[in-house]
Amino acid sequence: MPADAARLDTNALYAQAAAVTAKGSKSFYFASRFFPPEMFRQSHAVYWFCRSTDDMVDEAPSLTAGRIALDRWEDQLLFGLKGGQVDEPALHLFLQVLRERHIPAEYPLDLIAGCRMDLERQRYQSWNELRLYCYRVASCVGLMMCHVIGFVPDADPQQAKQHAIDLGLAMQITNILRDVKEDWRMGRVYFPAEDLDRFDYGLEDLAANRVNEAFRALMRFEAERARAYYASAMPGIAMLRPQGRFAVEIAAKVYSGILREIERAHFDVYTRRAVVSATEKYWITTRSLIAAWLQR
Repeated sequence: MPADAARLDTNALYAQAAAVTAKGSKSFYFASRFFPPEMFRQSHAVYWFCRSTDDMVDEAPSLTAGRIALDRWEDQLLFGLKGGQVDEPALHLFLQVLRERHIPAEYPLDLIAGCRMDLERQRYQSWNELRLYCYRVASCVGLMMCHVIGFVPDADPQQAKQHAIDLGLAMQITNILRDVKEDWRMGRVYFPAEDLDRFDYGLEDLAANRVNEAFRALMRFEAERARAYYASAMPGIAMLRPQGRFAVEIAAKVYSGILREIERAHFDVYTRRAVVSATEKYWITTRSLIAAWLQR
């Protein structure tokens, strides 16, 4: 690929964004297929930016290297926001979508700040502390997607955005519960210390991949928190433009399906990774289509 992304055909960049999305998140890509063409393309540009930001932290050879990479990435974003020419393909395409869809700069900057938290801290004392992290790395993605999709004219934007925030919180809690083992290997513990203490499950238990009644009680408590946020988020779908509603509904149901798989495994996330199969995704879609048809 040439160094200067400006010389690339925009369609080629969108094709690359789609490929990154399909490889990086099967659930996001599956749901995005129900967007109309322009939303489909722009959603992948948002994902590519978010994935690139996250990978700078997760794939960094050291904390120092991760900080340097993330600082440079933020500098490029700020330069592009001021009208400068950015050559990095993912950022170049994202900035184009940001301008077209009037995405506030605070959202991508908050996402970078959230990823930086993974370099600066690996423990959270309370849900309020963890909630800030979840907002930055997940809810901000939903808020950006709100601008890609748009709201119906009579929607209260602030109320609609709160529903998007709640969906991001629900999805990130789901990620945390699914990835307990992988996060521990990276030196990260996302369970708030107050919750670990409440259920008498310690760091030594995490290190030993111990599934006992304390762990199941802890996981059940966090899963119920996620369920509450999923329920709070769903009314916001009706506030989105009709062309984008179904894709968001499918994304929410597929992700809550991951939570259901965790529960079906009796919260044993150490020996198996919870996934929603392709067959189940199509069943979710079929049921949603039938429900929509019956409502009409």
